[in-house]
Amino acid sequence: MSSTIRIIGIDPGLRRTGWGIIETLGNSLRFVASGTVTSDGDMDLASRLCQLHDGLAEVVHSYQPHEAAVEQTFVNKDAVATLKLGQARGIAMLVPARAGLPVSEYAPNAVKKTVIGVGHGEKQQIHMMLKILMPKAEFKGNDAADALAIAICHAHHRGGNRMRQAIAG
Repeated sequence: MSSTIRIIGIDPGLRRTGWGIIETLGNSLRFVASGTVTSDGDMDLASRLCQLHDGLAEVVHSYQPHEAAVEQTFVNKDAVATLKLGQARGIAMLVPARAGLPVSEYAPNAVKKTVIGVGHGEKQQIHMMLKILMPKAEFKGNDAADALAIAICHAHHRGGNRMRQAIAG
């Protein structure tokens, strides 16, 4: 007999880290919550990372997910921005790992392909598909929507990931 699995999807960013929580039972998806953790751009980097950590830790504590999924970092032209994004991504992976959750990673194109059927799509297409897949889903902004899409991607691929981890482990 299968049981409900609660998944947190995390879209890391230094200014705004989106999070989305869904539940999956078999092939069904249910929206639980979504939001954004922000950091104060006027503060030093270490303080901003602490803000992201504390905000995500509170979300994980409040919603008690069973598994986590984080979007992989893409490399852009600005090396400093890429490095800062990588540090925010480290927080996004650390928080659920410290809570004892298995953490999976997904490339942005894999998330889009899973949710909208193609690897290169517009934000509005993601928003539309989220509403189709989970009519009760509520999200403010692209960061929370992306986080929900990451959680859905994980719900779709989670069995295969566990199999690969068991083989590699």
